[in-house]
Amino acid sequence: MQRQLTRSINERMIGGVCGGIAKYFKIDPALVRIGWVLMTISGAVFLGVVAYIIMMIVVPEETRFEDTQ
Repeated sequence: MQRQLTRSINERMIGGVCGGIAKYFKIDPALVRIGWVLMTISGAVFLGVVAYIIMMIVVPEETRFEDTQ
């Protein structure tokens, strides 16, 4: 079965984007969140926020069946 990037249902703080990225790469969601914040602060804050919002819109939310994997 092919892996697909989805927004997490269980590992969500705002929209589940970082939790979904962490699940896709099989790493701790806290590391992804810390990395996202550090990249946003060190770069353009506006671009980090806009990228997160776009990913919330574009990336589909996982279904309940995907949660058991």
